[in-house]
Amino acid sequence: MTDAHRAIDAVWRIESARLIAGLARLVRDVDLAEELAGDALVAALEQWPQSGVPDNPGAWLMATAKHRAIDLLRRQATLERKVQELGRMEEREQQITEEQLAEAADDPIGDDLLALIFVSCHPVLSTEARAALTLRLISALSTEEIARAFLAPVATVAQRIVRAKRTLAEARVPIELPAREELPERLASVLEVIYLVFNEGYAATAGPDWVRPELCDDALRLGRILAQLLPDEPEVHGLVALMEIQASRFGARLGPGSEPILLLDQDRSRWDGVLIRHGLGSLDRAVRSGRTLGPYTLQASIAACHARARRAADTDWEQIAALYDALAQLAPSPVVELNRAVAVGMAFGPAAGLELVDALIARGELSGYHLLQSVRGDLLQRLGRVDEARAELKRAASMTQNERERDLLLARAAATDRPIGRH
Repeated sequence: MTDAHRAIDAVWRIESARLIAGLARLVRDVDLAEELAGDALVAALEQWPQSGVPDNPGAWLMATAKHRAIDLLRRQATLERKVQELGRMEEREQQITEEQLAEAADDPIGDDLLALIFVSCHPVLSTEARAALTLRLISALSTEEIARAFLAPVATVAQRIVRAKRTLAEARVPIELPAREELPERLASVLEVIYLVFNEGYAATAGPDWVRPELCDDALRLGRILAQLLPDEPEVHGLVALMEIQASRFGARLGPGSEPILLLDQDRSRWDGVLIRHGLGSLDRAVRSGRTLGPYTLQASIAACHARARRAADTDWEQIAALYDALAQLAPSPVVELNRAVAVGMAFGPAAGLELVDALIARGELSGYHLLQSVRGDLLQRLGRVDEARAELKRAASMTQNERERDLLLARAAATDRPIGRH
């Protein structure tokens, strides 16, 4: 790859989301906006190696894409109204100085980008489609990169993205910011997608690798963009705090052979202090808003308890159990109850934790969820019920689709006579 092509690739990663967002506002079609942005990229690949990268590459790409949009719509007689509308827009924009266009293209915070994020994560789409479309449009990942990240066939991901765009068009989803009364539900959908991407990188559900840091990096970037665009939304800062604190552990989560190392067994001197400080700052911003703590802020508060403990033995498990109590009331789910059982077991003894786990099993919840068996095996081991613990850990190993985690669970089952850590 030449220096010019490397520069173009870097510019595209930085500018593409804003480019597509601005075009989507103009043409009111996400698919067409991405196509026009791609045309501008092709033009850059053709011209910049000879002419050099412009002083303001974002403005160049936007101007090129807008001209192509006008040319395209002029050729389509059935879109006469849009031609007239874009023609008037072109006349107005010809009166704008090049300097003003450059300033507009360089503005890192704008309603267009925020609107595109909300459209990509619209509740009319499935969770998988939202994640794929967001990574494609906002993170500028190729279909191949997204497929690799989620261990899915390229054709499946491509079809998912095509169907998502078609669904948005058929549902006539406007490319604009949601109304104030819709914001809570729409924002929840966006945060869910970002955290889903992060979690898939933090503890992969399948495949040979336990972690995929590149996915966490993409999720963190998305979260930080959203925090810039919505500075007064505490849950956005809560999610950023949660991801930053969890990401701080990456240096300690894998052993020399890439084997997983669980939370209580990690060398905390290898945690990233800069990320922890940033995370605690984001958490403080969320808490200082004075609004009721949301589920992401509560989870970030739990992560902060671990981050503040210099040693695993210093962890304030009673505080963590109390935070899980609050989380269970605010956003009840079997997974939250399972995590609460872990905290209760650490704070008040394994018998108390096992009682909560067995209640989940009695209700038939989390059937097929390998971490339920893993937690139960841990609690049984701490109670000295070694044979039962070994059976539960082997069962958990048979249920997970992640190869590294399966090896870890089998190793734990084979060593039930020594203490074990937790995620």
